[in-house]
Amino acid sequence: MKPILLQGHERSITQIKYNREGDLLFTVAKDPIVNVWYSVNGERLGTYNGHTGAVWCVDADWDTRHVLTGSADNSCRLWDCETGKQLALVKTSSAVRTCGFDFGGNIIMFSTDKQMGYQCFVSFFDLRDPSQIENNEPYMKIPCSDSKITSAVWGPLGEFIIAGHESGELNQFSAKSGEQLSNIKEHTKQINDIQTSRDMTMFITASKDNTAKLFDCTTLEHLKTFRTERPVNSAALSPIFDHVVLGGGQEAMDVTTTSTRIGKFEARLVLFLWQGRVLTWRTPGSPGVLVPEHLSPGSVGGVIKLAELFEETLIVSLTRLLTPCDNFNLLPSPRFFHLAFEEEFGRVKGHFGPINSVAFHPDGKR
Repeated sequence: MKPILLQGHERSITQIKYNREGDLLFTVAKDPIVNVWYSVNGERLGTYNGHTGAVWCVDADWDTRHVLTGSADNSCRLWDCETGKQLALVKTSSAVRTCGFDFGGNIIMFSTDKQMGYQCFVSFFDLRDPSQIENNEPYMKIPCSDSKITSAVWGPLGEFIIAGHESGELNQFSAKSGEQLSNIKEHTKQINDIQTSRDMTMFITASKDNTAKLFDCTTLEHLKTFRTERPVNSAALSPIFDHVVLGGGQEAMDVTTTSTRIGKFEARLVLFLWQGRVLTWRTPGSPGVLVPEHLSPGSVGGVIKLAELFEETLIVSLTRLLTPCDNFNLLPSPRFFHLAFEEEFGRVKGHFGPINSVAFHPDGKR
C-alpha cells in the first residue's frame, strides 16, 4: 500500500469527499481554496476560487456536474464541476457549517451557525426554480434555537435530513414540511461528523465524547458504539466490508494534562528536541508552558520535523523553538474497527496532527 500525499492547502483540512464514481476527490480546509484531485494518482485537477474565508463543507451531486461549498465568509456557493465557474451565490447571516445535495441533485440544503446574535437555520433551495437563488428565498427554512447544527446529511431518497447538534442530539427533519420527525440524544458532547452507508440504511456519527456510534437511518435506533481514548472528529463506513474507520485527536497541551497517554502514543515521557539538545520534557499529567513567554508566536506548520516513539519515550524534533501560542498536535493514525464486534483491528501510521476528516473510496479498496 503506497500512500499518496496531497499538498494543496495552507491550513488544516475541514472535509474530504469523493464523488459517486470515485474518480474525483474534493477537499476543503480552513483556507479559501476548494481543491479537486484525480483520486487514482493524486494529481490536482483544479480549484474553485471565490471564497474569502475558511471552507467548512463540500458536496458533489449524483452525476458530478455541480459542486456545493459552504464557508465562514457567510456564503454557500454552487460551482460547475468541469469548468470551475461559479453558478450561484447564496449569502447568509453567519457561517455555513454543513451543506449537501439531495439524492436527485435538484435540492440543496445547508445549515448556518448560531453566532453574532443570529440563530441557526437549515435552508432548502430547489435548483429547478432559479428565482429562489436570485431572491435568496429558500422554499423552506427550519430554525434551530436550542443548539446549533454541527453536521448534517440527507436521508434515503431525500425525504428527510439527519442533523447532529453541538449538544450531542440527533434530529430528523422532513425535507417537505420541515417538521421534526425524530429526536434522540446518545452522545454527551458535540457531534463532529455524520456519514451514511452506501445503501443509506445506516449512518455513523463521530463525537467529542470519544465515541463513534452507528444508527439506523429511518428509526434512529442506536446499533453499535466504537470507543476510543480521544475525541473522534470523523468516522466512515466501508462500502464492501464490515469495517469502520475513525479519525480524531486533540491538542497536545490538553492531552498531556488530562491523560496518561499522549493521544494514543504509548508514551510515559515526551522529549522536545531542538538543534540536537533537549528543550524541555513532560510527563503525562504535568502542567506548565514549554518555553519562555517572551518568544514571539509562530505558525503550526513546520514546527514538528520528526516524531518517533522510542520504547516508552516520544521524541519530538522541532524545526524552531516552541512558544506558548503554538497549538501543535501529536496524534497517531486512523483506527479501524469491526462493524459487528466493535473491536479495533488495525491502524495506519503517518499523521502528526489531528485527523479532521476520513472517507472511503466508493470501491471500498482505498
